Amino acid sequence: MMTAHPMHSFEPDRAPKTSERYGHVAVVLHWLLAVALFGQLALGWWMVGLPKAPPGLRAGWFNLHKSIGLTIAAVVVVRLAWRLTHPIAVPGFLPPWQQRAARANHVLLYVLMVLIPLTGYLGSAFSGYPVRYFGVVLPAWAAAWPDAKTFLSWTHFTCIILFMALLLLHVGAALWHWARRDGVAARMRVPFAVEGP
Repeated sequence: MMTAHPMHSFEPDRAPKTSERYGHVAVVLHWLLAVALFGQLALGWWMVGLPKAPPGLRAGWFNLHKSIGLTIAAVVVVRLAWRLTHPIAVPGFLPPWQQRAARANHVLLYVLMVLIPLTGYLGSAFSGYPVRYFGVVLPAWAAAWPDAKTFLSWTHFTCIILFMALLLLHVGAALWHWARRDGVAARMRVPFAVEGP
């Protein structure tokens, strides 16, 4: 009787905390966010260089950026809720300092994935202009507040810089584990990764 190769066998999503491998839903949400976040970062850096003329060009891209950001925020909430209700252990064979670093990196990434869209939305709300979600004007609840807008824009940008630094560290660590073939990368179904010890 044929048996499934370990790389193609998946554990249930409702895994106990002792499990060291992510389930289907966690993997899908991880890679969905990864693609969306990289695309959003690229869009954000590109659009800030757009000219303000002709009228509507720059605003259109900014509105798209805001719409995508709000969508990503919703997915982050789902991902965070799933992570909290489906805990997973850091591989026990890793040195303690690597386990602590992995936990800290993940916590900070989640915090920033919440703060970035939150500060972006609040900055837009205090800008005095309507906030649109894919063309639909969202209810306005705040008057124009230039000082708050300035502060939130600075916070938004600072969080993005910190997020990019942590993201580089996260990707670098994943590639390092992938190259070492220690099984860590296989937990998130990274292509060509091998199972752990």
